[in-house]
Amino acid sequence: MKHAIITGSSSGFGKLIAIELAKSGYHVTATMRNLKKKDHLLELAAAEKVTDQIQLFQLDVTIDESIQEFKRFVHSLDSVDLLVNNAGYAQGGFSEELEVDTYRKQFETNFFGVIAVTQAVLPFMRQQRYGKIINMSSISGRFGFPGLSAYAASKHALEGYSESLRLELKPFGIDVILIEPGSFKTDIWKSIEAVPMHDQSPYESSMEAIMKELKTAEASYGNPQDVARLVSGIASANSPQLRYPIGKGIKNTLFLKNLLPWKMIEKIVIKKLNM
Repeated sequence: MKHAIITGSSSGFGKLIAIELAKSGYHVTATMRNLKKKDHLLELAAAEKVTDQIQLFQLDVTIDESIQEFKRFVHSLDSVDLLVNNAGYAQGGFSEELEVDTYRKQFETNFFGVIAVTQAVLPFMRQQRYGKIINMSSISGRFGFPGLSAYAASKHALEGYSESLRLELKPFGIDVILIEPGSFKTDIWKSIEAVPMHDQSPYESSMEAIMKELKTAEASYGNPQDVARLVSGIASANSPQLRYPIGKGIKNTLFLKNLLPWKMIEKIVIKKLNM
């Protein structure tokens, strides 16, 4: 039986990906920072009759001791066919008002955490001379947006890392893949909605416009199950491509960014947000 490891499996994409891969015949190690949040995943697994194919593992991708324990676990396995780096969160706020440590925390999870988990699995995959590593990026990894500089920066870094890693690992039969979701109905945006504004912030009106835009976009949020199915399809693909943008309007957005001069793009964004 093929073995998949997924980080950030307690909610959102990770939870659905774990179920979808188990349904596809994988034995899944579903990792999460807090095992107390396992209940919904286990309920879904029971409903889909795949409980026996899912095991839980506590993993905080930002803590070295947890990564070392994860390495020991990996070395106890017979094989690792697929790694899905999904753990992450979205930090909102304007750069002037965010502490540098806030940026560091965003990168610790969204970027350095990915590297730590990947390095734990890579020796195993390299010796096998096969495997797939799917890194969950975002449209924000290709397109910056006001009020999301920390998140966009972490995802841009992930994109560059994944490009280089794919070229390094191709000779060993290992594929590296980026999935770039747009707006989907998951909990990741809750951290943005909870961003406190400083008293008399010069960005208050801009944040109000952004929040209004996010609320408007809720009506067109995609079904996260589509992303889970995409992961399952990539897992069985013989020659997956590097990037898979997914979500309403995402391909058009990327096309226009490549086509239009940046000055025109910024005029469109600023006008849309009434900034």
